[in-house]
Amino acid sequence: MSTKTEQGNFYEDFAIGQEIVHATPRTVTEGDVALYTALYGSRFALSSAETFARSMGLERMPADSLLAFHLVFGKTVPDVSLNAVANLGYAGGVFGTPVYPGDTITTTSTVIGLKPNSSGKNGNVYVRSVGRNQDGEVVLDYVRWVMVNRREPVAPDAIGEKQVPELPGAVAAEDLVVPFDLPNGYGEELQQLAGSRHLWDDYEVGEKIDHVDGMTIEESDHMLATRLYQNTAKVHFNQFVQKDTKIGRRLIYGGHVISLARALSFNGLANAQTIAAINAGTHANPTFAGDTIHAWSEVLEKIELPGRTDVGALRVRLVATKDLPCADFPYKGEDGKYLPNVVLDLDLTVLIPRR
Repeated sequence: MSTKTEQGNFYEDFAIGQEIVHATPRTVTEGDVALYTALYGSRFALSSAETFARSMGLERMPADSLLAFHLVFGKTVPDVSLNAVANLGYAGGVFGTPVYPGDTITTTSTVIGLKPNSSGKNGNVYVRSVGRNQDGEVVLDYVRWVMVNRREPVAPDAIGEKQVPELPGAVAAEDLVVPFDLPNGYGEELQQLAGSRHLWDDYEVGEKIDHVDGMTIEESDHMLATRLYQNTAKVHFNQFVQKDTKIGRRLIYGGHVISLARALSFNGLANAQTIAAINAGTHANPTFAGDTIHAWSEVLEKIELPGRTDVGALRVRLVATKDLPCADFPYKGEDGKYLPNVVLDLDLTVLIPRR
């Protein structure tokens, strides 16, 4: 019997240098922006208010940085991670031109590394993915790696060679894109509207911030969000398949946790209006429906931007936990391994106005 359906790529289908043009361009709508707010409750003023965006030199309100991330990511799933065990991490992510309602996003990926696992059942696939708008402008360029099942298990002596790429480090200041201007400064009125008077100058390297609030993940929220991004990974949707795995349950899409943690970070980082880079990231432990997400941040670096005195960058570690408040800043144990309730360790660069 012939079939015209696609089963997605398995580990053995990937090759170094392979280029993939992902299907289904995605036009961003006002509805997408509204749904994103409904799902996460993000309160950053730049992506919440048209008037605030214009006060920062933009013609209109951009979509949240992470909505752009999810839309670019979602395009890659049918070709890269449909048969994934888990998405593992990120590096070298640079946000470019802002995404606005009406923009159409397309994504391409290049396979840059392969690492077979000794079990012979799966392996890690490293890809560099680039999302562009209808004018060919880059909206996001990043590296991620994902554990992908093999079509059939192989013997240990047939797993193949390891070709792990050298991952990029933190994105340099000169490579950060600042999408806004402050033609009239960032005075008390904008600070009040943004929800905080704490600007770039007020943060110190090594400072840790408990974002206090928690948000419980509902199965319906996760399912709606993942469909919104057209992310088709079986591990998130197909309980019939997942019941026979070691975990036995559907996994929450890691990006869903990223957006929850970012939304929670408003309480303490309200003026971090946009994300300029994802320097590195790890999904440390799985998350499931019913888990309550908390978050804390640590300031890793204060960055002065070339030619800019109106805005600076903070490199921050954003850590998310499940069912564990963050007053004690939980992270890793004495053995260097993540504590079991730590689900996300994300190294971000955010942009904050200066005094």
